[in-house]
Amino acid sequence: MTFSEENYLKTIFHLTILSDSEISTNAIAEMMETKASSVTDMLKKLAEKDLVHYKKYQGVSLTEKGKLSAKMIVRKHRLWEVFLVEKLNFSWDEVHDIAEQLEHIKSEKLINKLDDFLGNPTEDPHGDPIPDVNGRMIKIEKQLLSELHENQMGICVGVKDTSSEFLKYLDKQGIALGSKIEIISKESFDLSLKIKVDQKDLTISNKIATNLFVKTT
Repeated sequence: MTFSEENYLKTIFHLTILSDSEISTNAIAEMMETKASSVTDMLKKLAEKDLVHYKKYQGVSLTEKGKLSAKMIVRKHRLWEVFLVEKLNFSWDEVHDIAEQLEHIKSEKLINKLDDFLGNPTEDPHGDPIPDVNGRMIKIEKQLLSELHENQMGICVGVKDTSSEFLKYLDKQGIALGSKIEIISKESFDLSLKIKVDQKDLTISNKIATNLFVKTT
């Protein structure tokens, strides 16, 4: 596959996680910041390679072959993110763009050795599951911080928004994977939250709360 084909497969895979229904060309075009006509051309190529099921005006879904291929791309991306953070001391807001380049390396032997070298991690630095060599992924039980009620407590296990700006904001507030977050109060007017993070009091917006995943304790 070309780099472009791999990027399309990965995008369809991520959209599939967000929706049970078939994915529209417009949704793909929006996520990839390209024209719907370009998406249609690529979907035809992927369909010829038995990587997607595609019918005009009916959306697209991954074939079993396509799902496994997409998971292997995601596997490479997330393993490289772990390597960059744990072994090269990159911060979690820096690694996504670098991993975007490294995920296209073809050598399965290299990736499997990288996996073993890292101790076969099951999650990346953002809390997302890493597919194993067979494409299996551990399901992480989580919910959005915005869904918690007053006096509930959760442990930060992931982020919905992986942009550099959001991750830098979290660093500034001292919020990281593993942080204990307690809901002190919720403002009915704008749904902003007063929270306690590892004994530190903060006020965060609803936008922040809807981009943080927690596991309740």
